[in-house]
Amino acid sequence: MSLLEVSDLTVEYASGGYLIRPIHEFNLSMERGELGILLGASGSGKSTLLSALAGLLRPAGGSIRVDGQEVVGLAGRALTLYRQRGVGVVFQAFNLIPSLSVRENIELVLLTAGYSGHHAHARSEELLGAVDLLAHTRKRPGQLSGGQQQRVSIARALALDPRMILADEPTAHLDYIQVEGVLNILRELADADRTVLVATHDDRLLPLADRVIELTPRKRRTGGPPERRELADGEVLFRQGDEGQLVYAVESGTIQLLREVANGPDEVITEVTSGRYFGELAPLFNLPRSATAKALGQAVVNGLPLDIFRDQMREQGTPVAGPWSAAVEAALLEEGAR
Repeated sequence: MSLLEVSDLTVEYASGGYLIRPIHEFNLSMERGELGILLGASGSGKSTLLSALAGLLRPAGGSIRVDGQEVVGLAGRALTLYRQRGVGVVFQAFNLIPSLSVRENIELVLLTAGYSGHHAHARSEELLGAVDLLAHTRKRPGQLSGGQQQRVSIARALALDPRMILADEPTAHLDYIQVEGVLNILRELADADRTVLVATHDDRLLPLADRVIELTPRKRRTGGPPERRELADGEVLFRQGDEGQLVYAVESGTIQLLREVANGPDEVITEVTSGRYFGELAPLFNLPRSATAKALGQAVVNGLPLDIFRDQMREQGTPVAGPWSAAVEAALLEEGAR
C-alpha cells in the first residue's frame, strides 16, 4: 500500500465573491521513502494542496489516505492526532515563535503532545544536532540566518517523527549558499519509512526528486487538433476550472460565458455571437478556464489551436468564424496522418 493516496481531490473557496477551484479532481500516489517535487506557477494550488494534505483545510470532495488512514472528514481529537503525528509541515515563512529560543520552539511541539520536559529537551537536542544547529540552541529565531531558521523549521516538523513531511517553498527566502544545506537535509528525510513532498517553483530542487508532479501542465506545441462542435441549447462546451487548449470562434448561434458565484446563481459575464471568439486566455497563459461556456440556443463553434488562431488573426484580422479555412483543414489532415 502507498503511504499517500489522493483520489479525485477537489478544493474550492470563495474569492472576490466567485467560486475558485485551485485543485480539481486531483490524483496522486506516493510510496514510503519517496521524495516528490510539486511544481507549479504561483497561484496554481501548491500551497492549497499541501494544506489539504496536512489537514489544515477541508476539501470539497475526494479522498486523502495517509498510511491507510482517511484524512478527509477527521475532526476533534482524531484530527489533532493526525496533525501532530501523521504529518510534519515545513512552512515557507518558517512560522517560528520569535520570543522562544530555537530549542524551545521544538520542545513546545513535544510538550503540547504530552511528552515530559526531560524527553522534550533530549529530543530537541537530538534534532538540532541532526540539522547542525547545536551551537545555536539558546538563540532566538531573529538571531539566525534564513537558512538556519529553515533548518529549525525542519527539525520542528520532525519532532514527533511523522510518516510524511510537507515542505512549502522551503528555499524561497534563501541564497544559494543556504539552499545547499537545506537541500541535503530534505534528501535525507526521505528514508525507508517517510515520504516527503516539496512544493516549489525552484528548479534547483529537481535533481533531488524521485518524481516530479506538475500542477501546471506544460503547453503542447499546437494545443491539440482543431475541432468543430455543434452544441444543443444549454450544452456546456467547457467548465470553469477546466484545462484550456483551444480558442473558440462562434460560427453560428450564441455562447454564454458564466462565472460560478460562491453563494448564488452563476453570473453571466457576456454573450458571444457569430463572428466573435472567446477562451483565448487559458491556452495563451496556460491557465484554467476562468468561466463556463454553454450554448444559448443551438450553436456551432470552431476550436482553434493557438498557432492557427494567431495565423488567422494576422491574415484576416479576425479568427475563423465561418466554415473551416484551408489552414484548419491542413492541420486536421496533419493530425490524422500522425
